[in-house]
Formats: sequence, structure tokens, C-alpha cells
Amino acid sequence: MNETTPLRSRIISRSEWGARDPILVEKFTDPSAFVIIHHSYTPAACYTTDDCKKAMRSMQDFHQLERGWNDIGYSFGIGGDGNIYVGRGFNVVGAHAPKYNDKSVGICLIGDWRTELPTDTMLQATRDLIAFGLSRGYIHRQYELLGHRQVRPTECPGDRLYNEITKWPHFSPAPNNNKNNNKKYKN
Repeated sequence: MNETTPLRSRIISRSEWGARDPILVEKFTDPSAFVIIHHSYTPAACYTTDDCKKAMRSMQDFHQLERGWNDIGYSFGIGGDGNIYVGRGFNVVGAHAPKYNDKSVGICLIGDWRTELPTDTMLQATRDLIAFGLSRGYIHRQYELLGHRQVRPTECPGDRLYNEITKWPHFSPAPNNNKNNNKKYKN
């Protein structure tokens, strides 16, 4: 990867999907050592841009208003329309995976992926986002790809999606959470 790696999927900015301002933004400077894949479970899968914008607002409402978090928990959402929705974005401490939030990118594929697999368009948008993050130095070239269930007890990202990502490059069956103390993961 290099600086010219294009992002084929469309990025929908926070203002485009109607996000509220975050209460607090905490950043980290090193590239993300982990990419953690999630599913929303609810809201359900969305297949139009209007429905996916609504799903992002629903997740932000739940995370901010009901859970009291600073913002939507995820770095990005992936819609069934093939678009990438900016949540907290790259290099912003998330609220998606305790003990990993300050060194990871949390990507949520909108929908319930326990028994069904996300569309090829969604899977491709996820891979495109990872490639883009690598090419821009937001994601470390030796990152580990994880499913949410590997870092806390949960069904997330659903059995079908989890089984899919185990075949992707950088998938790690046993996460190494000591990466912030390991110089090979620094720039």
C-alpha cells in the first residue's frame, strides 16, 4: 500500500448523516494496532442511504443518550448501500471494545450477522476502509484483525460475519493487547 491507494467506497461524513456533536473527543497518535469488527444487531441492516443515515443516528442516540458515552462508540459504520459512515473516525478513542479503544479502529457492519452474511458490497467496503487506513498510516502495517467477541464476552459480530473475517489477512485468533508497549508497533 502507498499514499495513492484509492478509497473506492463513498465516505459519508458526520454532517451528512446528521450526527450530533460529540461531548468529548480524545485522540491517540500512533497508528491503530487493531481493527475490531462489530455488527449493530439493532438497528437492522439498511440498504438505502436514507435508512443507513437513520441507523447511524439511532446508534448515536443509544450510545450518547442512553449509555451516556461521548459519542457513537464506533470509528466507522458500513451500510448495506456500500457506503462508509464516519463515526468517531481514525485515531479517536472509541467506546466499542474495552482495553482496546485507544489503539483500534472499530468498524460496525450495520445489521444482525449471526445467521446471514453481510452483502459482498459491505464486505468490500470494509476491506477498502482497512486498505485506505493502511495506506494513510492510520492503521499499523502489522495490525491484528479481531472480532468483537475476542475482546469481551458477546455474540458480536455474529457467527456468520465472524467466520468470514477469520479468512481475511491479519486475522488473529489470539489477540496481543500489549502492543502499546511493543516498539515494533510504533512508527
